[in-house]
Amino acid sequence: MNAPDRQLQLAAYADRAWDERIVPALTDYIAIPAKSPMFDADWAAHGHIERVIRDAAAWVEGRKVPGLRLEVVRIEGRTPVIFFEVAGTRSSDCAGSGDTVLLYGHLDKQPEFNGWRNDLGPWTPKYEGGLLYGRGGADDGYAVYAAITAIEALKAQSLEHPRCVGIIESCEESGSSDLPVYLDALRPRLGQVGLVVCLDSGAGNYDQLWLTTSLRGMVSGVLKVEVLTEGIHSGDASGLVPSSFRILRHVLDRLEDSATGALLPQSFHCEIPASRLAQAQATAAILQDEVWKRMPWSCGADGGPVLPTTTDPVEGLLRRTWRPTLSVTGVEGFPTLGNAGNVLRPSTAFKLSLRLPPLVDGHTASLQLKTLLEDNAPYNAKVTFHPDGRAGALGATGWNAPELAPWLEGALNSASNSHFGAPCGYIGQGGTIPLMSMLQQGFPQAQMMVCGVLGPKSNAHGPNEFLHVPYAKKLTAAVSQVIAACP
Repeated sequence: MNAPDRQLQLAAYADRAWDERIVPALTDYIAIPAKSPMFDADWAAHGHIERVIRDAAAWVEGRKVPGLRLEVVRIEGRTPVIFFEVAGTRSSDCAGSGDTVLLYGHLDKQPEFNGWRNDLGPWTPKYEGGLLYGRGGADDGYAVYAAITAIEALKAQSLEHPRCVGIIESCEESGSSDLPVYLDALRPRLGQVGLVVCLDSGAGNYDQLWLTTSLRGMVSGVLKVEVLTEGIHSGDASGLVPSSFRILRHVLDRLEDSATGALLPQSFHCEIPASRLAQAQATAAILQDEVWKRMPWSCGADGGPVLPTTTDPVEGLLRRTWRPTLSVTGVEGFPTLGNAGNVLRPSTAFKLSLRLPPLVDGHTASLQLKTLLEDNAPYNAKVTFHPDGRAGALGATGWNAPELAPWLEGALNSASNSHFGAPCGYIGQGGTIPLMSMLQQGFPQAQMMVCGVLGPKSNAHGPNEFLHVPYAKKLTAAVSQVIAACP
């Protein structure tokens, strides 16, 4: 069978598998509120993470892939991990000298959020027009199913492949705080990793394969200002008692220029490599104004849409991938509008999400941020910042991809042209996948294929999250083709 025929067969296999097996499995998965431990402190008692881990493991084992072994690995006090391995079929693998392909995904989810369309919901899956709506399907429940299907497609065509292993965690949305412990425990079983296939990233459009070339890091945590032990009538106290909200705003002014959104401490910035600037320019030429037009803008003061911070496509790409930014993602201490009496509140707390450039160390940044926010509190108020994570592993460090090997660059372009009819695109992502910096340190010679289904309007973490099934089918076939091309 010649190469074009093999590529058609890979595509046909992936297409059938998605329609017959993966969409039904993901429909069941979406219905389970398997929120990450950061958002469900009683995750172990609730059993939702255990359910999605067991369901995925049972699905994989039920496929009876030749040479596959699977284990649900458990460490006391940690979220579980699925580890699978599929023996290679090449002579070099049989001799024990071949590199291993590591495939990665996660099964934990973000919380519900509000604003879902009336006929949709986070735990009520709906398949409509090729889009599978619901929390977690695209981020990142599909990964384990697509990974196994990519391997199955190779076997169905009797194509040789290297040894493959998979790590499917259930703590990624909490910063992968459990993952380093599992990586240490599993390291002897991973082998010599030559290629990492991470299926937890995004796409610039749905018209071609996209390779992620960088990821931002993140420091998240709770900033709290306390001034009173209880609320007091605002007419009696305001003007004498400083507002906890005003103090919090004052403290944040140390971090962010509120007029521009620019982060002030230079330690939270890094120089952008020339190669990434060139890639941003090439990607901007492809996406053009869709870089900012794809956002769900609200109507502004004059009835037109709210304007972005920049309409320059290159600068827009850099701002969401290589510049540090601050978001407030939650508040505490505020009553609902209907219950907001004339009371000076005793405290205000914000959940902060600080996105860091790929080359800034997350742990160091978390300590610097804590010092910046807490020192010399206005009015001697009690100001505390508690970063998320475990002691010794606060914050998440971003990632900048290693130089692309010629074989992988060729394989990616071939796969993209075969299954999408367009060459591979290259794009940085503003999100965080802590695993990537961990693996880069552990396997510095490994090549990285970081990709995913989170394209325009897929809205991971927000309302109306969807998985673009036609794109996922092509991505699955493309992963098969790249694995087969591994030297």
